[in-house]
Amino acid sequence: MTAHRIEPGSKVDLSKIDTRATPDFDGDKEDSYAVLDERRQRLAELQDVLYAQGEHRVLFVLQAMDTGGKDGTIRHVFRDVDPIGVRMRSFKKPSETELAHDYLWRVHPHVPGDGEFVVFNRSHYEDVLIVRVHDWIDDDLAEKRFRHIREFEQMLADEGTTIVKVFLHISKDEQAERLQARLDEPDKNWKFSKGDLAEREYWDDYQRVYEDAISETSTEDAPWYVVPADRKWYRNLAVSQILIDTLEGLDLRYPEPEEGLDDVVIE
Repeated sequence: MTAHRIEPGSKVDLSKIDTRATPDFDGDKEDSYAVLDERRQRLAELQDVLYAQGEHRVLFVLQAMDTGGKDGTIRHVFRDVDPIGVRMRSFKKPSETELAHDYLWRVHPHVPGDGEFVVFNRSHYEDVLIVRVHDWIDDDLAEKRFRHIREFEQMLADEGTTIVKVFLHISKDEQAERLQARLDEPDKNWKFSKGDLAEREYWDDYQRVYEDAISETSTEDAPWYVVPADRKWYRNLAVSQILIDTLEGLDLRYPEPEEGLDDVVIE
C-alpha cells in the first residue's frame, strides 16, 4: 500500500488527504468483505510462519484521533491470527511510577521479541501529541523527543525489529457521527466520555501535532502510513494489506523439521 506511505523527509498536510478515499481498490463495501477474508487468511499464514521461525520481530504502531477506529481495526484485521505470538499493548494516561521515569521507560519492555508480533494501540507518540496540544511541553522539547523517537526506533530496527506505523485518518464530521452513535446506542454509552467533547475542541491543534510527528518520524526503517478511515471497510482492507506487504518483505520460512520423521509411526 505505497499510496499511503509517507516518504522520509516529506511534509505531511492532512487536510490534503481525503479521509473517504479508496486508492488501489476499485470495488465497494460489498466487494470488500471477500477481499478482507482473503487478506485475513494470508496475514494469519504469515504470522504463523513468523512465530514458528522465531527469528523476526514485528512492531505495529496504531494511532488515531478519538473514535478513529483503532480497536475496530485490530478486531477486524487480526480476527484470524493465532493468539500465540501476538501481543497487544495499550498506552493510556501514565501512572505516577511511569511519570517518575523518562517517557520511553514504560514503552521499551513491551517491544517484540523473536517471533513476536506486537501491536501498540496508542504508543510512545502520545508524548509528542496530547502533551503538545495542552502545552505541557514546548516546541523545543518536542523537537528533542522527535529525535529520541527516531533514534529509539532506529535502535530497535538495527537490533532486528521491523516497524510499521499507521495513522487512521478520519474527518471531523465523521468523528461527530461516531460520537453521536455512542450516545444514541445504549450498548455504546460506556464508550462515551464528556472529556471526548473537550478534546474535540482542539481538533485543529491535534491535526497540526500529528502532521509534525508523522513528518518528523517517518523513516526508511520505521515508516508511517496515513490511511483514510472514514470508510471502515476500506480502513480494514488497507491496514491488512500494509501488514501483509510488511511480512512478505521478510525472509519468512518454516524451520527445517527434525531428521528421520518419515520413519516415525504413531501407534
